[in-house]
Amino acid sequence: MGLLRTGSVRLLEVGDAAAAWQILSADPVGNLFVAARLHANGFEHWRLGAQLWGYYGEDGLESLCYHGANLVPVCATPAALEAFAVRARDERRICSSIVGREEFVGPLWQMLSDVWSPPREVRTGQPLLVTSTPPAVPPDPAVRRVRSAEVDTLMPACIAMYTEEVGVSPLGHDRGAGYRARVTELVAAGHSVARIDDGEVLFKAEIGAATNQACQVQGVWVTPRMRGRGLGTAGMAAVVSEALRSVAPVVSLYVNAHNTAARRAYERVGFTPAGTFMSVLF
Repeated sequence: MGLLRTGSVRLLEVGDAAAAWQILSADPVGNLFVAARLHANGFEHWRLGAQLWGYYGEDGLESLCYHGANLVPVCATPAALEAFAVRARDERRICSSIVGREEFVGPLWQMLSDVWSPPREVRTGQPLLVTSTPPAVPPDPAVRRVRSAEVDTLMPACIAMYTEEVGVSPLGHDRGAGYRARVTELVAAGHSVARIDDGEVLFKAEIGAATNQACQVQGVWVTPRMRGRGLGTAGMAAVVSEALRSVAPVVSLYVNAHNTAARRAYERVGFTPAGTFMSVLF
């Protein structure tokens, strides 16, 4: 199918906020990343650190696309996806990933794959999971919020998790300064939780994107020597308990389809399917 040139995509401004929020609220879990960014930073591009594109159909604003370190299509109709692809093809790729619901990311990537550089990996069929009830298994009482003074203790576990999950080290040209700043920010916000025994991180996770409707758990990791002992299940139960108590009424996450051990643990905790995500990693 040929790409359609269209004038219906434009950069959204503060005046578009009401219409944009109406779209985002239609899927508070699937749209969580973009909603959380806008909640925290507003619509001004210089504060958001990204652009928010809007596709206008006959009835007004109907689809969004976040264009920054991630490219994230939101509630995108087929016509909107074609228009977003045209816009993205005309600009230099700045994103390190395309991520979102698979029904939007798949077609968008298909329209970009012939002009953008080959990705490191394409992950399809990533289960999106949610829970809004107390965990079905006992939480690990040793899992707690990480203290500000423990960032140096936490960092090796964060680096190991990122490298294992993404396939590259987070210690880039800045020698990890940016990644450390993000870890520190999550700790300061009380969104980093871990089990730390005698100075060793045995389990850790973060509550990343969050709004008053939902939050997303990320960075779940168990030290390799302790895997297969139920530490991840009990740890996730503790994370869910804390997130439901202090962050949002719905807890979500998405996981790689092949990670059957993690998926079993999440099912035991009480997570249920809410669709599929897809990630294109550059």
